[in-house]
Amino acid sequence: MKSLPLLLAMLIAAPAFAADPAADFFVATNGNDNWGGKLAAPNAAGNDGPFATLTKAQQTAHAAARTILVRGGTYVLDKPLSFTAADSNLTIAAYPTESPIFSGGQRITGWKKDAHGWWTVNLPEVKAGNWNFVQLFADGQRRSRSRLPKEGYYTIAEASAPSAKSAGKGSDGLVFAERNIRGDWHNLSDVEVLGFQVWTMARLRIESVDEVKHSVLFTGHTRSTEHWSALAKGHRFLVENVREALERPGEWYLDRKSGDLTYIPMPGEDPDRTVIIAPKIETLVEIKSAQKLVLRGLTFADGNWSTPPEGNNFSQAEVNLGGAISLSNARDCAIENCTVRGVGVYAIDIADNCHGNRIENCTLTDLGAGGIKIGLTRFEQNPDLITDHQSIRNNIIAHGGRLHPAAIGVWIGHSPNNIVEHNDIFDFYYTGVSVGWSWGYSPCGSHNNTIAWNHIYNIGQGVLSDMGGIYTLGLAPGSVLHHNLIHDVQSFDYGGWGIYFDEGTSGMTAENNIVYNTKTGGFHQHYGKENIVRNNIFAFAKDQQLQRSRMEPHRSFTFEHNIVYWKTGPLLGSQWGDDNYLLDYNLYWRSDAKPIDFAGMALVKWQAKGQDQHSIVADPVFENPEKGDFRLKPGSPASQIDFKPIDMSGVGASGITHPPDAPANSF
Repeated sequence: MKSLPLLLAMLIAAPAFAADPAADFFVATNGNDNWGGKLAAPNAAGNDGPFATLTKAQQTAHAAARTILVRGGTYVLDKPLSFTAADSNLTIAAYPTESPIFSGGQRITGWKKDAHGWWTVNLPEVKAGNWNFVQLFADGQRRSRSRLPKEGYYTIAEASAPSAKSAGKGSDGLVFAERNIRGDWHNLSDVEVLGFQVWTMARLRIESVDEVKHSVLFTGHTRSTEHWSALAKGHRFLVENVREALERPGEWYLDRKSGDLTYIPMPGEDPDRTVIIAPKIETLVEIKSAQKLVLRGLTFADGNWSTPPEGNNFSQAEVNLGGAISLSNARDCAIENCTVRGVGVYAIDIADNCHGNRIENCTLTDLGAGGIKIGLTRFEQNPDLITDHQSIRNNIIAHGGRLHPAAIGVWIGHSPNNIVEHNDIFDFYYTGVSVGWSWGYSPCGSHNNTIAWNHIYNIGQGVLSDMGGIYTLGLAPGSVLHHNLIHDVQSFDYGGWGIYFDEGTSGMTAENNIVYNTKTGGFHQHYGKENIVRNNIFAFAKDQQLQRSRMEPHRSFTFEHNIVYWKTGPLLGSQWGDDNYLLDYNLYWRSDAKPIDFAGMALVKWQAKGQDQHSIVADPVFENPEKGDFRLKPGSPASQIDFKPIDMSGVGASGITHPPDAPANSF
């Protein structure tokens, strides 16, 4: 790839249309910044045509609302594309039928074959300490660093007491089974241990290994001394970036001391034809203080992230990480029909003081962390810093958590009045959509959010625990979850829920959702108050169908007009000993025909307690529930509980091609 400062270089200049599309300015690699920029290609005389740089086009367009069209090809960034207040009212779009790609990486060339047939190359920038990367892409596909074990996980033999430097802060070591970790590995300080906790994973660098005691000490520590952050006995771990573990096609190893990169090619790959890219910059686009800026039809790829000297571990959702596209103080901007792929952090970070922005018709895929972050982790009362009224609509957000498995498809912190609708969110290792960032009943800036018409599936995948297809926190008056199709939520241990009202969730309504194939329950409320769960279908949870985990001196929730359909496990799990909840007008059915009990009671006794006074036990007569078809057949007894059929024909994203199957480097 040919590199240009700030902008980009096109691999092949596409021919101009017979009639150029309407635009104020054009950018192309065969352009010239001394020309007028108003032609899509150089004229016959060679004295006018497009600009050569996007920077020149931006500067020229600052006078008023303008449109810049970018010709197809791959453009290499040596620093982020920057848009400020001067770029307000500017539209930057792909030239019709062409696909400009903005890459934050560098193509690796000059490969040599060693005795194994593996490819090797020396990278002086790496040896000099000016470049490091933990991702590599071959023809756009993620490749995996060398890792042990080759299948499954190691388990921690014993927990280690924190060293003096980490006392009172977190765990900074563990005891391993013999030969899981070796002190004689090449460049031991570059080997990383990936320790799986409960709902997080710690990525830690090795400081030293005691092979006699089978213990390892890390350069940094986990986030907390609490149980959820511990590296406890029996917890799983992986070991990554081990030169001695290079073995399989597609694996690679970077020797930071020598600058040598080794790659084992996949069948059919050729060092002269296969495009190998290593990321260099983390942030690809910065939007600061712009208004009504539009990015349309562009691809942003190959974003970097490197493990810090102390490693990386956060308390939840990996929201300490930024975004490949970052917005701050942005208003009424739009990212439309764009692709973000192969990045090391979140795809898009909508941070402080952002209002009325739109992310629509985009594909966010192969993500080191998550899809979209909205808002801040602190409760902000200053209206100049609050982020609100974001619209996340009709996107595919997929194949996330490739470096940081605790990342979220769409995360909303202390941010109100957002709409997340008609998205496909799938293949994540933690939670699909997370709303709120306040534990308990303290003030929370997340309210009046709408999460609707999303297709959320393949969540958890047995990697982490304590998760939800949709997960909520804190006071949330006016917030609604409706017409979401959620299925296949599988935790490693406990906590694979479909809809999960966690600590302090209050004032939330969940209605007209379909949830099925979850591990721990279709619906769970840890604790909270005055929530409404109405007219939903919960089916085929494994451990229990509905869970309530804390009794409190106020009404937890009202659960009415729902259908619960299952074949394993009890109906109700955990804490139902008080009466501070209301269940009524529900239909319950076990497809295995086993008796149904209600927290250990027969239905008659349960009703005498004041619950489910008008509920029934009956087969709802779905069309094909085993295949995920929960339409009701004519004559269904669901009409007796005033259940309204849920039409899911418009769920998920439409008009967007799904990305390829899951890229490598999964857990």
